[in-house]
Amino acid sequence: MEMVENDLNITLVQCDLFWEQPAENRKHLTRLLHDLPENTDLVVFPEMFATGFSMQVVQWAEPMDGETIAWMKELAIARQASIAGSLMIHEGGSFFNRFVFAHPDGRVDYYDKRHLFSMGEEHVHFTAGQNRKLIQIKSFRILPQVCYDLRFPVFSRNRQDYDLLINTANWPAPRREVWQTLLKARAIENQAYVAGVNRIGRDAKGINYKGDSCLVDAKGKIMLIAEENKEQLLHAKLSKSSLERFRKNFPVLPDADDFQLNSES
Repeated sequence: MEMVENDLNITLVQCDLFWEQPAENRKHLTRLLHDLPENTDLVVFPEMFATGFSMQVVQWAEPMDGETIAWMKELAIARQASIAGSLMIHEGGSFFNRFVFAHPDGRVDYYDKRHLFSMGEEHVHFTAGQNRKLIQIKSFRILPQVCYDLRFPVFSRNRQDYDLLINTANWPAPRREVWQTLLKARAIENQAYVAGVNRIGRDAKGINYKGDSCLVDAKGKIMLIAEENKEQLLHAKLSKSSLERFRKNFPVLPDADDFQLNSES
């Protein structure tokens, strides 16, 4: 039983997205998950999987009791796996790029993107999240991040409180080398698994995405990487025991500098 709890079976979904068509994206993702392995614990979709990276928040943002969250909850129960991905959320008069985790027991966790992409005017339309969040699935402590967050290492600092960093993204093709480099850097410096989930295709703004979704181990080695420009599901079993052995044999984290974010509660 201990061995089962120490493993996390994760599936990363690299896919194209229908621009500002939530219903079509839900249907498409349902089809892609037709052959999802039965032992999957966690499924992760790209950033803004319901709409693409649109700034039309008034038209497309949903409440937490909206259709897409309801679909995620139903899917989590049907598949007996946590379902995760970011989408536009309207709450309390503000709009958030919210990374939502719907669990098979009906619980919902979420993290609001802290670093909004100012060059794409995301900060004009969305409210930045303030708090770093941790989410527990089985024995794994997970730090969720959204796209641009990946560039900021202080925010990603492992305070010996997480085992897996997940970044859900719409990361453009011209900066794909940066994406791959930062995913490996975050894994090495934080002695944690890192999962990066990116979309493919071309959006309505003419921006191209190649994918490059991947899983990286705590030593910075790529465990799995999706094919370029291909819709694909990546499946992996992450071992908590092997991660703990590596940290014990090569204890970097206790020597790390102590950073504190003033806004953290």
